[in-house]
Amino acid sequence: MTETLAPSVKTLPAPAAVLELFKPVTWFPPMWAFLCGVVSSGAPLEGRWPFLIAGVALTGPLVCATSQAVNDWFDRHVDAINEPNRPIPSGRIPGHWGLWISILWTGVSLVVAALTGTWVLVAVVVGLILAWAYSAPPLRLKQSGIWGPASVGLSYEGLAWFTGAAVMAGALPSTPVILLALLYSLGAHGIMTLNDFKAIEGDRATGVRSLPVTLGPERAARVACFVMAVPQVVVIALLVGWDRPIHAAVVALALGLQGLAMVRLLRDPRRLTPWYNGTGVTLYVLGMMASALAVASIGKGGA
Repeated sequence: MTETLAPSVKTLPAPAAVLELFKPVTWFPPMWAFLCGVVSSGAPLEGRWPFLIAGVALTGPLVCATSQAVNDWFDRHVDAINEPNRPIPSGRIPGHWGLWISILWTGVSLVVAALTGTWVLVAVVVGLILAWAYSAPPLRLKQSGIWGPASVGLSYEGLAWFTGAAVMAGALPSTPVILLALLYSLGAHGIMTLNDFKAIEGDRATGVRSLPVTLGPERAARVACFVMAVPQVVVIALLVGWDRPIHAAVVALALGLQGLAMVRLLRDPRRLTPWYNGTGVTLYVLGMMASALAVASIGKGGA
């Protein structure tokens, strides 16, 4: 092994391989949640454009990209079996470059966050800790069907939403904003559980105790649907309590349509999960934006 690694360590990875390592397709969920945070703050864009651009970079090309690089590095042995064409096992990211890139991008994320604001830095620090804890031993949260999806849901939805609101407010976001971020993070646990359906065989073989592995596809799908639905019910109740009945009705409609999609999903979860991800999850994120618009006028960023 030493003979093959020694020369490759001196080889710089191609930019295209690094971009593939960062998985840009995964940046959309946190960037959408960030946009929801921006909208929910109710703050005007004027004078905040540099911070807005920094926030978009943090949620997508920096923190999310870091999490993908970290995950690929610590999963390189599994990927060598299941996905040998991935940048690290294929050798396109040679030697220890996967680890070095993960460390470098962690540092860059922290610097950009520190320049953007105190509360943004707090959110980014928590997000980066979760990114490393999810993939790296000894915690390796991804091995748990509870803590793994929870950490990803919090990072991709809650912290990204919080970051968007904090970037625009320049302060701790309002209580309604924080509540929405937490509730949609909790619901995202169900989305992450459905995402685990595509790797049931690999997870079972490598000891990852995802919910589809431990509960079986049918029960795991029911749990995922329940976890996605309940926080949205709470969101609807909060919107009614905040005197936002139209927005509450929009979220209720989105949830109702999700319910119809869930009924179909539960007939054959393994086959229909990709279909649900394109329909039910889309309705979920549209409800997020409706909720963000609802609270935009409630609090302008003060705690």
